[in-house]
Amino acid sequence: MINAYHRENDLYSISRVNAEQPLPENTLWLDLVDLDEQENEWLEKECPGFIYDDDELHEIEASSRFFESETGFHIRSLFPHQSGQELKNINIAFNLRDDQLITLQDEPTALFRLMRNYLKLQVVKARTPMDIVIALFDAKVEFLADTLEEVYENLEAISRHALSDEANDVDELLKNITLQEDINGKARLNLLDSQRCLRYLLKSCRHKLDDGQIDEIRDILRDIDSLTPHTGFLFEKINFLMEATMGFINLEQNNIIKIFSVAAVMFLPPTLIASIYGMNFKVMPELATSWGYPMALVLMVSSALGTYLFFKRKGWL
Repeated sequence: MINAYHRENDLYSISRVNAEQPLPENTLWLDLVDLDEQENEWLEKECPGFIYDDDELHEIEASSRFFESETGFHIRSLFPHQSGQELKNINIAFNLRDDQLITLQDEPTALFRLMRNYLKLQVVKARTPMDIVIALFDAKVEFLADTLEEVYENLEAISRHALSDEANDVDELLKNITLQEDINGKARLNLLDSQRCLRYLLKSCRHKLDDGQIDEIRDILRDIDSLTPHTGFLFEKINFLMEATMGFINLEQNNIIKIFSVAAVMFLPPTLIASIYGMNFKVMPELATSWGYPMALVLMVSSALGTYLFFKRKGWL
């Protein structure tokens, strides 16, 4: 899928381009999504020099994620995408040229679709490729901030539920805590990746930035600096909830084992009495009497009841 943000008659618009059409004139942003073979051939023809390597796209070292070529600056960055309750990290390839920005997504990303709508409705006014890059990263950090706020709210709800008397479904609690940990971890990774990308822009592309754009990037970096410690606090809260939940599980298991242990001890005296009268000795006076059997039953019940009352008094039940 190919989307082009271009100027026509002094007006900017977003249009869908197929592989049989030429690239619209005055295209400021070319957004590519999950290209097929025909679209790849179109890209090589219309935008020669766009460097894309699927293996390098997932590398983490700076030399693979930030570099410069004859066709401009190349950046590989992670962008978050909400998929149901889960958060996915999608690698995006950026090629920042003098008069054009080319982006390639492995799969459709909600933030890029949102940015195309913003540009179409003129909510975001971009007149240079750098404006679009900054707007994308600004939207990304804002989305991550909202995501972290949602994680905190979910953890608060989990905490209240875990401490209530209705916390019966421990498996569901553990599942929710693990989900929040995964989202928080991916959000932190996105923040660190954004920080690296923006610092690279400030350092290597400074000659392409005006004073207003520099201030915008610095504002975004300050936002990232304020959000990164918050992810550390959320990790601590998640670890506390995980340990507390595991403690509840251990307590519940201990209570079950305690019941079995007490039950076993309660039946030890009756078992001892039954064992004694099960011995094969000739001289056992109680065996020849009419009251021997009832006496043995009374002794067994009394010993079990006495053990139960003893445990009850000690508070072990």
